[in-house]
Amino acid sequence: MIRVMLVDDQEMIRVGLKTIIDACPDMEVTAEAGDGLAAVHMVEAQCPDVILMDLRMPGIDGVEATRRIRHLHPASEVRIVVLTTFDQDDNVLAAIKAGANGFLSKGVGPAELTTAITEVYEGGGALSANAARAVIGHVADDNSTPVDPEAARLLSYLTARELETLQAAVRGLDNQQIADELYISPLTAKTHINRAMMKLGVSDRAALVALAYKGGIRP
Repeated sequence: MIRVMLVDDQEMIRVGLKTIIDACPDMEVTAEAGDGLAAVHMVEAQCPDVILMDLRMPGIDGVEATRRIRHLHPASEVRIVVLTTFDQDDNVLAAIKAGANGFLSKGVGPAELTTAITEVYEGGGALSANAARAVIGHVADDNSTPVDPEAARLLSYLTARELETLQAAVRGLDNQQIADELYISPLTAKTHINRAMMKLGVSDRAALVALAYKGGIRP
């Protein structure tokens, strides 16, 4: 059973997320927090597997809450997925650097939400198409040079199939969409992504896309 913590200052959003998650037989909401500081204090006692974290909250925001939680608990203990409205947030990169393992839009559908929770729990990273565009946009704004030589060097270690899969991920495709496009199974697509993350030394899909963009892979 995947234990999920919800962190959002809007009760109606928490209610909606809880309804979706608790309907799945292999996951349940075991804790809720209405602000980032409360979430930091609750993690030790509640021991969630996955945290769904809002970015914009009173007190400390989701970036700072993620940073504090990650300082105390490595990704091997708890995974963090940021839920946000990407067209309004300018701190996507800050959340990646703070230790977030994935990004999803607050408008995500039930199936994509539960699939993302499972992916992140199993060590992968969730990144919707909107999230990929937001990550790329902020990387492009943050990057003063067209291509980072070190990132390009790391990309050279990938196989041709891993590069194909990564190029699709940069465009925001999920594992099923990658599988359909490349005529492979979703499990094979996931394996290619995981191998790329391992070779490039990143722990989640968001950081993988950011590094790929810096290395010259563009949508």
